[in-house]
Amino acid sequence: MIASPFKALRPKKEYAQRVVAPPYDVVSTEEASQLYQDNNDSFISVSRPEVTITGNNDPYSEAVYKRGKENLDLLIDKELLEREDKPCYYAYQINTSNHIQTGLSLVGSVEAYLGNRIKKHELTRPEKENDRINNIDFLNAQTGPVLGVYRDDPAIHTIIHKVVKEEVPILSAKGPNKSQHSIWKIDNHELIKTITNQFEKHEAIYIADGHHRSAAAANVCSQRSASQTDTHNYFLMTIFPESEMLIHDYNRVVHDDKAINKKDLFSYLNKHFKISIADNTYKPNEPYDYGMYFDKQWFRLTYKDKTNKISDPVESLDVSLLQNKILNAYFQILDPRLDPRISFIGGVRGLQGIEDAVDKTPNSVGFSLFATSMSQLMAVADANQLMPPKSTWFEPKLLDGLLSHVLD
Repeated sequence: MIASPFKALRPKKEYAQRVVAPPYDVVSTEEASQLYQDNNDSFISVSRPEVTITGNNDPYSEAVYKRGKENLDLLIDKELLEREDKPCYYAYQINTSNHIQTGLSLVGSVEAYLGNRIKKHELTRPEKENDRINNIDFLNAQTGPVLGVYRDDPAIHTIIHKVVKEEVPILSAKGPNKSQHSIWKIDNHELIKTITNQFEKHEAIYIADGHHRSAAAANVCSQRSASQTDTHNYFLMTIFPESEMLIHDYNRVVHDDKAINKKDLFSYLNKHFKISIADNTYKPNEPYDYGMYFDKQWFRLTYKDKTNKISDPVESLDVSLLQNKILNAYFQILDPRLDPRISFIGGVRGLQGIEDAVDKTPNSVGFSLFATSMSQLMAVADANQLMPPKSTWFEPKLLDGLLSHVLD
């Protein structure tokens, strides 16, 4: 089965807001430390346990992972968390001021992941994957859900929205950026059977965010004895229909090792782009159009050959064109996963995030991009290809601590 119900470890309803935390990888060490200082019951103590150890300088030490397990056990001992007594699906709705998306929390099959029915579109960084392997292994649980996407399915849509409309959520909590997260339990045997069978008709589920979590779960599974019933054969996912997902732009800032010669840079860019001065900030509103922030000024870069459609699903991406024509060719950034000169600014931080990053570091230039589409993501995954790193920024983010998958 590509998807299955599971017995979630979750907060008791009255403690949900106190327990939940932002995803471990979207907060800095300083932000994580502040979250823990403000609230020792925050799930950040489990996902980022290094902030609970005074004087710790190595977030990847064995002592840190052991502390994470101690912190999880403490939340259970304090009866802030409880375990479901039978496998369930969970409707998961995120409500913001201008958007609602409603999907399902479940466990995906590692076998389906390895067989490319749960499809990835990015490579992982070894140090981040190893961190999540150790986190899962020591906790004996998956506490950070993989964000996934499935093609719109009226049968599944009807079930989920009937539950949401007619029943009271078992959990609800506020998240970052004024988002409201609500959970409904689906424990009816016939509904569970219908959902499971319906997903079997899908050719694939697509990983949107959480490639390190899914790869780590598969690694932990391979290290443990194989059995069709063991929970380590599955990993935690929350998935939404294609039409309800929002992808934001994921922008780039280059911090070069030497002074950037403006005349030389513009002379090179002019070979491939039409350059114009922007009156204010510049956010692209169509493909093959870019904003560039350099020397306290915004510019618009329009690719001169944009009418020549690129058929390859990866090479046609705006992030690929930027990588190939500018970052690689001019700045010699050959591998953006490993080169320390490049940083990535999620579109939710706005163009101000680019300006701040460029202005505070000498020899820097920033680029704003048009957002990758969901159809492009699926096309890349269906072609068994990989996007450049940080091609998509999904918002709103899921919360850590609402639902966890215990490896019995």
